Amino acid sequence: MTTWTDHTADRPISLTAPSGIDRAAHHRLDEAWLAAAWSHPTTRCFVVSGGQVLIDETPDGRTELVMTPSFEAPLTEAHRYFLGIDADGVSYFALQKDALPGRIDQSARPAGLREAGLLLSPRDAGLMVHAVGLENWQRTHRFCSRCGERTVIAAAGHIRRCQACGAEHYPRTDPAVIMAVTDEDDRILLGRQVHWPEGRFSTLAGFVEPGESIEQAVRREVCEEVGVTVGPVEYVASQPWPFPSSLMLGFMARATSTAIDVDGDEIHEARWFSREELHSAFESGEVLPPYGISIAARLIEMWYGKPLPMRSFV
Repeated sequence: MTTWTDHTADRPISLTAPSGIDRAAHHRLDEAWLAAAWSHPTTRCFVVSGGQVLIDETPDGRTELVMTPSFEAPLTEAHRYFLGIDADGVSYFALQKDALPGRIDQSARPAGLREAGLLLSPRDAGLMVHAVGLENWQRTHRFCSRCGERTVIAAAGHIRRCQACGAEHYPRTDPAVIMAVTDEDDRILLGRQVHWPEGRFSTLAGFVEPGESIEQAVRREVCEEVGVTVGPVEYVASQPWPFPSSLMLGFMARATSTAIDVDGDEIHEARWFSREELHSAFESGEVLPPYGISIAARLIEMWYGKPLPMRSFV
């Protein structure tokens, strides 16, 4: 495997820019420290519910997470997650609730990562992706996979502990490969999943299986989904993708065959595009680009040579 270094664009991949937040994991088991941090007047917190948070526009046109001092926060003891500390010593917490709180001024609105990730600062986006990832895991892992008993939250939201058998369970992250496949004519291979709307195309992707290297996963997924064989594989970058719990590992890959045979189960349609063909398809509306927040968009841009058209996040 080689690493993609010479052709990366200047624009960073969404959700990967340095957030300026130290996760300070060594404090997660220190209950006295956590209690002191929570009660400190500078501490800030926000609510996460169903993968959404409240965002608001500032007078100067920026978009921010709606955060409050901890002493103004809604009550929740169990579902309070410590996210880290910034360079000024401010601590940040997320509160998992069944619903987002109402806002008296009515200016804030709920948003998921596909929208907010493009609008928020690196600090706020980093806090949000951390909180959403924890919430997704907490909601779906309430029982011990060893004995079936209910687990309790520990380590400020980063462990679930079984009091019956003593097992500890950690947040799940599923590695997935996502690849921009090109051929000897420098065309790109894009596919449309069976449940996607007409015209939406993106790069191929799939989960890494047990006992498999990431390079092997790239070649297997492309072959399984569209019948194309892949030779050289170049790593580009990774991206957290908590929908619900993936880590996307991005690659550029070179095809050694071009005949397409879609599997029909995951991929409904796949096509080779030259740059001119893809540009014309964007212009006519025949092809919808992937979400701007996704690493798929950046992989395509690295081949395309310029930013993709913007599309709605809904």
